[in-house]
Amino acid sequence: MATRPNTQLAVRSPQALQPAQRTLPVRAPGAAFADDPADDAASGLADAVDRSVHYAMSRLTMGLSPAAVLEAYYDWMLHLAGSPGKQGQLVHKALRKWLRLVHYTTAAIANPSCPECCIEPLPQDKRFRGDAWKAFPYNVMSQAFLLQQQWWHNATVGVRGVERDHEKQVEFATRQMLDMLSPSNFLFTNPEVMQKTISDFGMNLVRGYWNFAEDFQRAIDGRPPVGMENFRVGETLAVTPGEVIYRNDLIELIQYEPRTKRVKAEPVLIVPAWIMKYYILDLSAQNSLVQYLLDRGYTVFMISWKNPDSSDRNLSFEDYRKQGVEAALDAVRTVIPNRKVHAAGYCLGGTLLSVAAATLSREHRDILATMTLFAAQVDFTEAGELTLFINEGQVSFLEDMMWKEGYLDARQMSGAFQLLRSNDLIWSRMVHDYLMGEREPLFDLMAWNADSTRMPYRMHSDYLRQLFLNNDFAEGRLRTDGEIAALTDIRVPVFAVSTETDHVAPWRSVFKLNLLLDTEVTFLLTTGGHNAGIVSPPGNSKRSYRVATRTDADIYLDPDTWYVKMMPNQGSWWPEWVRWLDAHSSGEVDAREPGGGKLTPLCKAPGTYVLQT
Repeated sequence: MATRPNTQLAVRSPQALQPAQRTLPVRAPGAAFADDPADDAASGLADAVDRSVHYAMSRLTMGLSPAAVLEAYYDWMLHLAGSPGKQGQLVHKALRKWLRLVHYTTAAIANPSCPECCIEPLPQDKRFRGDAWKAFPYNVMSQAFLLQQQWWHNATVGVRGVERDHEKQVEFATRQMLDMLSPSNFLFTNPEVMQKTISDFGMNLVRGYWNFAEDFQRAIDGRPPVGMENFRVGETLAVTPGEVIYRNDLIELIQYEPRTKRVKAEPVLIVPAWIMKYYILDLSAQNSLVQYLLDRGYTVFMISWKNPDSSDRNLSFEDYRKQGVEAALDAVRTVIPNRKVHAAGYCLGGTLLSVAAATLSREHRDILATMTLFAAQVDFTEAGELTLFINEGQVSFLEDMMWKEGYLDARQMSGAFQLLRSNDLIWSRMVHDYLMGEREPLFDLMAWNADSTRMPYRMHSDYLRQLFLNNDFAEGRLRTDGEIAALTDIRVPVFAVSTETDHVAPWRSVFKLNLLLDTEVTFLLTTGGHNAGIVSPPGNSKRSYRVATRTDADIYLDPDTWYVKMMPNQGSWWPEWVRWLDAHSSGEVDAREPGGGKLTPLCKAPGTYVLQT
């Protein structure tokens, strides 16, 4: 744990208490002036004022640095202003799109049934798919919007001289602003809402008003969303029987009760991300990865992270490694000595597990049998839209935002994730709940998503700077215990799971494990997103996956070539992973009860840390 600074005053001599005569500093040639004590105090005051202002600004901008956004737009506008060729191209595109729209509008007036569209929405864009959008004048509205959206995409990309990151930032921010103005978001320009209003005699708007009032009041009061009262951790969620067998100031370690008389010799330790409650992998009986492993004869341990508060502001990334992953491994090895461990990490938990595995290899501690990563990255150069605004200005702004309370608030994190899929998670929900006046019933994964956590000031700063900003781990600069932790030191077999539509850990970024690891890597790509693709129990006919194992002797394939060559397999990826674990296990032993007689259980699962709000 991070130690608190010693607050005792040093004993000073009487002479030291006397006012000293001030003299001007003497500067040697080429040397800088030493700071005056008064300047130090003024600098500290100035820093406190700046942090306070930035904190207040962050409340209004959802943690997005205005300076970072303006810098990107300035770079784009300056280079666009000096590119007459690009300007001419954009004028030409605007005229062509305008003529196409005029032609389409004329055809729509002459034949209101359904003229041929002049532009099709992207495959993932579901806003204008309904039949009501094919009628005049709504078809013209949707076509005009899509043409404008396409023009702005052309305007924000391909400008010579603009930094790559700035181009992505401008394109993303512009798309977010356009999405707010979509005709699907407003009453009189959305035909589906108009039809609903007519058929319900306007009662949908009354219901929508009360839905909005209820959501607003709950947000102000800090209460969970509607429907959460039907989901209670330990009653309807996270109900797999087990015991908390170890606890420190950062984690509780759960060992689950066996469900078979014989179990595999090697246990499984799961490391969830610290920004999520662990029970995403133990939601309900029908979609619990924990129960699935138990039913196939595995002894399962799970880390449950503490939800940090202001007193934990100085917890570091190193603390999470030592008192998180390594403390849990030590406890597992105490319960089950002389056996290696199948370690699995989800999202940021997988990144942390990779750092711990590299450290263990460097220290010649041969305690892992395998390592599995669920939607986890170790290289952050192409980490998706979540990293668009991760630069020095944005990280400094986030640090100032966390400075007052000592942590990053859960609502700020959830807002950032929602922006990545604003059409699905923000605007379509507002239309559904407030204009259509309907409520989408909450299900277990949505309830888990609403049960968010915080992140300590220092740890989050360490993580952003060392991994997202500097990419220290992938590039061999990350230090643990003062020495380099290198990915190439990991020698255990690795099973990496990624999902096709992951906005948090894009699969091509995760695929880089094939380049960065000098060990056997089995890479599996499944359909679905960051959460629903991982929580994918057998029985869902819509799921499929591609999988291949690469050894040191195999020729590297780039991700797109790999995708074409690997044929899809229908169904859940869970059985594929269990078959892989079975192949890397050494046999069976009698089932083990929680604690194994070595550690005394402290309380029943799900424990106490998961209940912290």
